[in-house]
Amino acid sequence: MKIGEISKSSLVPVETIRYYEKIGLLPKPDRDASGYRAYRNVHLDRLLFIKRCRNLDMAQDEIRELLRLSENPEADCQEVDALLARHLNHVRDRLTELANLEKNLQQLQKACSDAGTVQDCGILGGLSSELDDLHNTRSDHGNHVPGTHGPGKS
Repeated sequence: MKIGEISKSSLVPVETIRYYEKIGLLPKPDRDASGYRAYRNVHLDRLLFIKRCRNLDMAQDEIRELLRLSENPEADCQEVDALLARHLNHVRDRLTELANLEKNLQQLQKACSDAGTVQDCGILGGLSSELDDLHNTRSDHGNHVPGTHGPGKS
């Protein structure tokens, strides 16, 4: 299967497939006589596994660890369970952060319930004064970009 075919079968963009190869999540396929990548079903299965993990917002290192653990099918699954528990804790932390974000946005929106000029806008004023607060209080969870968190601690 060529890269366009595996992309179509998995619904993963060609660029993403190449990236997964580059970072070692997806093994590099053999090349055919014409020099094209020749993917097999094992590549498609791995790609679909990675896609499912990414849909669960798992980071690359978490996926890499799950792949490593899957290479020893007879081993105890405690490490897999521990990884998932850490990820679940991260998701719960994110939910708390998002709930706080929602409250902050609602408060800002209430600051501009009256029609007026931009210079009198309560939202812009609130955002300007919030900058001072942001510089003084940093979150322990400095990284809240989906899919980029580390494995964390349980």
